[in-house]
Amino acid sequence: MAISSQERLSPPAATSPGTPPSTPAPGPVRDQSATSIGDLIGEIGSDLSQLVRDEIELAKAEIKQESKKAGKAAGMLAGAGYAGHLVLLLGSLTVIAALANVMNVAWAALIVTATWAVAGGILYLTGRKRLEAVNLKPEQTVETLKEDARWARHPRN
Repeated sequence: MAISSQERLSPPAATSPGTPPSTPAPGPVRDQSATSIGDLIGEIGSDLSQLVRDEIELAKAEIKQESKKAGKAAGMLAGAGYAGHLVLLLGSLTVIAALANVMNVAWAALIVTATWAVAGGILYLTGRKRLEAVNLKPEQTVETLKEDARWARHPRN
């Protein structure tokens, strides 16, 4: 007489001879010995694909964050370029005004030119410093991938 997997899981009921055994409670009762290799491989594949999706999302988030920093730094460098352009323009006007009018207008133009030179220098240095701080390598993703590889080699540690 063959015993089904449901009968193997249910505890023996105290029944009198001639009464049928009680049916087990409804619900998914899973016999570990009845789990097929195909099911296990399917679960591993599902877990692995979820892990890969999570790692991709983490990499996207890190790259997005670093790209924002790079954009801000590039904006500052563009501002420094514009300020540099104004330095040349106003410097040229200063020289012209200094030659045309030996006094007041030339000094005013020189002060404005010096102000733009200082602003351009500050923008350039700040932009360069922020651009150096940008790291496009997704550090967290690399670290979690290393952890995943260590776990895959030694899953019980």
